[in-house]
Amino acid sequence: MGKHYLFFVSLTYSYSILRPLQAEIWRRGDDAAWFIESSCENWLIEGERHLENIQEVLRYKPIAVFSPGNWVYDFLPGIKVAVFHGYAMKKRIEKIDDHFAIRAWYDIYCTQGESSTPYFKELEKKHGFFKVYETGWCKVDAFFASSTHALEGGTQPTILYSPTFSKGVSSAPYLFETIKTMAESKPWNWIITFHPKLDDPELIKKYKELAETKPNVVFNRSNDGLNTFRKADVMLCDSSSIIVEFMLLEKPVVTFRNTHPGNYLLDVLDENEIEAAIEQAISRPKELMDNIHAYTMCHEPHRDGRNSARVLDAVDDFILNYKGKIKSKPFNLIRKIRIRFQAKYYHW
Repeated sequence: MGKHYLFFVSLTYSYSILRPLQAEIWRRGDDAAWFIESSCENWLIEGERHLENIQEVLRYKPIAVFSPGNWVYDFLPGIKVAVFHGYAMKKRIEKIDDHFAIRAWYDIYCTQGESSTPYFKELEKKHGFFKVYETGWCKVDAFFASSTHALEGGTQPTILYSPTFSKGVSSAPYLFETIKTMAESKPWNWIITFHPKLDDPELIKKYKELAETKPNVVFNRSNDGLNTFRKADVMLCDSSSIIVEFMLLEKPVVTFRNTHPGNYLLDVLDENEIEAAIEQAISRPKELMDNIHAYTMCHEPHRDGRNSARVLDAVDDFILNYKGKIKSKPFNLIRKIRIRFQAKYYHW
């Protein structure tokens, strides 16, 4: 019997992150299963194994649990592996991004590149109860096995609007009228997707109704990663880490009031400047595209399609060389009690 691995899913963005890892597990002749929090939609497809409760997970006995979020149930079998839900991006004007928050749930952090590894290595030395492996992000393996969708003569550009959820940072409450006007006046198609945590019902309703009344606008409640990115030529955003993912396909991004703008973005401060910025992005100016490539290399230098393989190799290395041999994680009694009540699991 091969190795068993578990995917812990609490938000819908996890599916596109973990499926490349599942493909590598299957390629090795091993088995993967999914445990989905009740609050999260089940997007599993034919052939994927679903474990419906804690008891099934305990019987399954995974050697590792992979989580793209900020937490995981500590009582699940197997070492806990953080694979992240995005790249290190400062959304607010703070010194350290919450990408680097250590909450003592994980045994392994699988970092992505220069923008994340050095600081995580410092944290590893400071805390001593986890190991850091630079593997690259498993989600993007498929990005570098796929052709990009560059503009071709005569095609109608498609703009992807994908704002973040963070209050005070998200552009969604401010750009509705601007997007509506452009949808009516410009020969562009629009795809609008919201982060799973952007849960304002009235705001969602407005954008959904826009799509229902405009034939060139599509509203999808969630972004499906590469499948969504392939359809777009330019992204309109704010300060979400999804910006880096989109730019990995060598595609330009227009941002509205980005908290840390750089020469790899076309950032604007006024809604009235967005249309001209999108026009510029559509033209793909060489200097901008060169800056995009340099910036994304800092975040994700691993472009051989083997990030998922490195993640699994990291698990093997940890089990062989570090499991039970490094400092124990903090007990975190209050947090552990809280998540046991959440899971209705009352054992220790």
